[in-house]
Amino acid sequence: MWNKTGRAGKVDQAKGKVKQVVGTLTGNDKLKAEGQVDENVGNVAAAVGRVSRRTGNAITRVGKAVKG
Repeated sequence: MWNKTGRAGKVDQAKGKVKQVVGTLTGNDKLKAEGQVDENVGNVAAAVGRVSRRTGNAITRVGKAVKG
């Protein structure tokens, strides 16, 4: 299950890839560069989302182990 940060990261990755393709097709270097930035921001956000999700899962497992 994706968390909010992970979802936003995936959206930014996709948006960046689209901008890069459009920039390449139209010869617009500025748009292509914006796409690269968006994709990189998305990569970081997706990674933060994964770490956050895994940390939450680990905390849940530890809590269950302490209770049980």
